[in-house]
Amino acid sequence: MEAKKREPLLRVVKHAELSKGQSVGLRILAVVLALIVGGIFIAAIGYNPFEIYATMITGCFRSPMAMQATVKFCIPMCISALGVTLAFKMKFWNIGGEGQLIMGAVFASFFALFCSGMPHLLLLVVMFIAGFIGGGLWGLIPAVCREKWGTNETLFTLMLNYIALYIVMFLRDGPWRDPEAAGFNKIARFDANAMLDKVLGVHAGWIIMLVLVVVLSIYMNRTKQGYEIGVVGESRDTARYAGINVRRVVLRTMFLSGGIAGIAGMVQATGSDITLSMGVAGGVGFTGIIIAWLAQLNPYVSLLISFAFSILVKGSSVVQSAYGLSTDCADVLQGIILFFIMAMEFFVRYKIVFRGRRERAVPPAAGKNASETDEKEAEQT
Repeated sequence: MEAKKREPLLRVVKHAELSKGQSVGLRILAVVLALIVGGIFIAAIGYNPFEIYATMITGCFRSPMAMQATVKFCIPMCISALGVTLAFKMKFWNIGGEGQLIMGAVFASFFALFCSGMPHLLLLVVMFIAGFIGGGLWGLIPAVCREKWGTNETLFTLMLNYIALYIVMFLRDGPWRDPEAAGFNKIARFDANAMLDKVLGVHAGWIIMLVLVVVLSIYMNRTKQGYEIGVVGESRDTARYAGINVRRVVLRTMFLSGGIAGIAGMVQATGSDITLSMGVAGGVGFTGIIIAWLAQLNPYVSLLISFAFSILVKGSSVVQSAYGLSTDCADVLQGIILFFIMAMEFFVRYKIVFRGRRERAVPPAAGKNASETDEKEAEQT
């Protein structure tokens, strides 16, 4: 006689619906828990958690220069998040923001290095377009391959990140090597004519960032193409039934997604680094994925979360210099905070049900009473 399968101790089920207040409450709880656990870690290594946290916050705003540095950290993170937002809205898992950013920097750097004699404003416009095209083409490659041969876009876009990085290495050690560099390989610093102008002490990339936030929000929510992206993301079959050319939408959207990330590369190379280097991306593309996910693909929320991330990054560097902490300690602290914030997103969408607890489907209209229903079922059980 076949043994009866025992019910698992824990099951993960999706919430029928959470109110806005409950969602906000869980996210606030995540921040509080992150600060508590981070404080325990800080105390364990011999420092006062309150002093460390206060230094992180005040260090970002203690002077105009510190505030400008905080904004500079925010710019590439936000633009990268905006890029992957388009792809994620379409359920195309673009993990290649890093590579698309790099290729945008490469295309823009060509004109910065070899066409620096052009009029300043014209050169900036050309570099902007080149950065957009470079990132767009790099994003188009996995889209074409998935639509034609059914390749896995997650792995494809991830691998393209490394290829883009090796292209920079090849250029640095070969055709673009600075002949005046003695003892090591590097690409020459850009001429002043190829640098982004500063506005209020920060390069003009922050203006580009704000414009992109507004434009992308309008594009996604107020245009026919933005509507098509959402329909394709929900169901390709439904999109085809509605007469939408799915392949065209996928290719167009991935070109735009990569192009926006490429703009981040152009801004980073010509505004912050003033050259093309192996560290032009610096993990920003991967951070943009986290930001877009936490923002639930809302461009305005991405801007706010990017600024919060920039405070965390800048504050960590201030703590390192003020207290002599190693970069590893700062990274651990950042990791603790991110872990709790991201983990709580799981509980916003799902809940854990213990053995013996019955779950039944709850219609959307009854979602607001889902928690009461669960409590009654638990009592009956």
